[in-house]
Amino acid sequence: MISPASSLLPADAMGRRDQSADQMRKTAEDFEASFLSQMLKPMFEGLQTDGPFGGGEGETTWRSFLIDAMAKQAVKAGGIGLADTVMTEMLKMQEQAG
Repeated sequence: MISPASSLLPADAMGRRDQSADQMRKTAEDFEASFLSQMLKPMFEGLQTDGPFGGGEGETTWRSFLIDAMAKQAVKAGGIGLADTVMTEMLKMQEQAG
């Protein structure tokens, strides 16, 4: 699979911009994970943590970490396409600045 970064950069600039494109990709994926985390949080707000199989206060305390991990895993599995869009816009901004 060809990454969006390599398909948009001129061939002569690939060597010079590869590291920057990798950093932009990571930033775009981190943004998508943060977005997904915020979208998942309301799903867990009303859940009760008591009962024989509930985690009690510990579950409530660590729930945000679980949601963040689920969002990161979703991005790692392909996400919802937000990172690709963000990456494309970041590359456009970089080209305009250069």
